[in-house]
Amino acid sequence: MSANLINLLIASTGQTLYMVAVAAVLGTVLGLPLGVFLATSQRGELLSAPWVNKILGLVVNATRSVPFIILVVAIIPFTRFIAGTSIGTSAAIVPLTIAAVPFIARLVENAIREVDAGLIEAARSMGATPLQIIRKVLVPEALPGITLGLTLAVVSLIGYSAMVGAVGGEGLGDLGIRYGYQRFMPMVMLAVVVILVVLVQIVQSLGEGIARRVDKRAPKGRGD
Repeated sequence: MSANLINLLIASTGQTLYMVAVAAVLGTVLGLPLGVFLATSQRGELLSAPWVNKILGLVVNATRSVPFIILVVAIIPFTRFIAGTSIGTSAAIVPLTIAAVPFIARLVENAIREVDAGLIEAARSMGATPLQIIRKVLVPEALPGITLGLTLAVVSLIGYSAMVGAVGGEGLGDLGIRYGYQRFMPMVMLAVVVILVVLVQIVQSLGEGIARRVDKRAPKGRGD
């Protein structure tokens, strides 16, 4: 493999990391509070707003049900409005973020719903407000599950970022299509696949490690 292709691999890896990182941060900023609200706003819950919950739930489900590659094409006008263009790394962040928000929201909702209801009742009996219960009970207790959920979301974004290359995005997916497929260079395709696998393994290992550290229920070693 030539030095030029190696430089392209390095540049494309940087573009992929940039797309995934920005989309993951934006998706978390928007998806985390949305997930918390969905988990606490059904009838009789802390932030009881059943109609709002139902409407948001429908929107989340509708967005999640659209295949990502179709979503990318369908929102091209919106992407162009936000990013000023529909191609390139910055433009790819728009559909990646839109795909990440409902995904993260559902993962956060599921993690929070797994928290023991007895903890909520205990906090209520001590006079805690709904926001205090969410901030000091629900989120800390659900943090290991939320961490694993965010890890899964980032892994999914890595896969989505490769798909964006098929419709004008940059990064490893674009490199694999232009060189590995269109120019019949299997070594480039193999290198792209290997890098993507390595990135997924790194993210998965880091996420699992962080989840173990924040899990208060995890058994401690003898030396702890």
